[in-house]
Amino acid sequence: MHDWSGKRVTVMGLGRFGGGLAVTRYLARRGATVLLTDLADEQALAGPLKQLKPLIDQGKVRLRLGTHEPVDFTAADTVVANPAVPKPWENRYLNAAREAGVPITTEIQLGIDYLDPSRIIAVTGSAGKSTTSAMTHAALVAASMPTILAGNIGTSILDRLDDLTEDTISVLEISSAMLHWLQGFAPAVAVVTNCTENHTDWHGSFDHYQASKRSILAHQPPGAAAILDETLADWSSQPGVQQTILTHSDRIERCTTPGAHNARNAVFAVAAATAVLNQCRITADQSTITQAVREFPGLPHRLSLCHEANGIRFYNDSKCTVPGATLLAISALSETIDPSRIHLIAGGYDKGSDLQPIADLASSLSGLYTIGVTGKHLADTASSNAAYCVDLDSAMRTIMQRTKPGDAILLSPGCASWDQFTNYEQRGDRFRDLAVALTEPAKC
Repeated sequence: MHDWSGKRVTVMGLGRFGGGLAVTRYLARRGATVLLTDLADEQALAGPLKQLKPLIDQGKVRLRLGTHEPVDFTAADTVVANPAVPKPWENRYLNAAREAGVPITTEIQLGIDYLDPSRIIAVTGSAGKSTTSAMTHAALVAASMPTILAGNIGTSILDRLDDLTEDTISVLEISSAMLHWLQGFAPAVAVVTNCTENHTDWHGSFDHYQASKRSILAHQPPGAAAILDETLADWSSQPGVQQTILTHSDRIERCTTPGAHNARNAVFAVAAATAVLNQCRITADQSTITQAVREFPGLPHRLSLCHEANGIRFYNDSKCTVPGATLLAISALSETIDPSRIHLIAGGYDKGSDLQPIADLASSLSGLYTIGVTGKHLADTASSNAAYCVDLDSAMRTIMQRTKPGDAILLSPGCASWDQFTNYEQRGDRFRDLAVALTEPAKC
């Protein structure tokens, strides 16, 4: 599907933070006539649309915003669906395309078609997959391997095609939604960091979510490697696949990124990098790989120390969108900070996850400050030390009236951001900006 000249392609979903940008540019530059359709209107999509303006002005990309029209799906040569579209098997527009015999694909599938499967490391999991992917990439860079980092982490493979050589190793963070769409995906190394309830709003059930995660193992060839958390030891691999089970005691100490969970992410990363290098018959210094992972500075919005003032530390963990990740963040900070000195901000868009574990934290913390759609229920189910603050600005103002030197303020929502923010990056940036603004000396 690399010849797009003269093809009529409907791209379903630009997304407020540009999830459909890369594939739209890719198709238009290869001669396709692209119709970009999104239920959001022009104002809501102003940011990503600005990046497409030259292609729109040239007539290479047409827009259908604020609605979808069935004919755009039935009269196309191909439909490219954004993985963010929930329950795509129920979507009436995608079903109309299927009934009309129009092939449906996704941006990640188009990108993977360019890659050598024997040089793909694919990382998935309910938590830790972004950090593990980035650590793995850092290890391969330290080993002087040509490598790209792409997928759900925010960079499209289609934007990295010029960087690919026959020696390139591709490290891909793969979401459950992406895995649902991928056909015959057979990575040389498959990593599953964990699997807990998540994204039931998209999948409809935990069983469907788990089945999508497990599909990463379904087509691996003999000689491939599967690296799994010990809770997934019963996930069967294909015959001839080398399966490695990492226990919760496996960890790489003295990592720059805080917390026992990141010490475990580091083990996954070293194991993945080592496995692909072995498969490529490349000898690399193990100490170099381990040290690169140990020194990995962390990813933005993932339990990063974003500000410190007046003896108070502000930790931005906005990427945390599942309750389990919130618990991991509290556990990580508790290694060096008394939990009774931690002020936790949690809540947001309702993905259907069980938030009771977050509510149960409240009694051991200095305070739980809840925001967003899930905020009121979260505060109501906590036994004590919880305040429903509606939004992030209000939560930060409330906290700043209660803090003292030695305290830590942690944004680790356990929920997606879409009820009050465009994305988790915007939420994290707002937290950082508020931290700075609320600790600056008053200006007369």
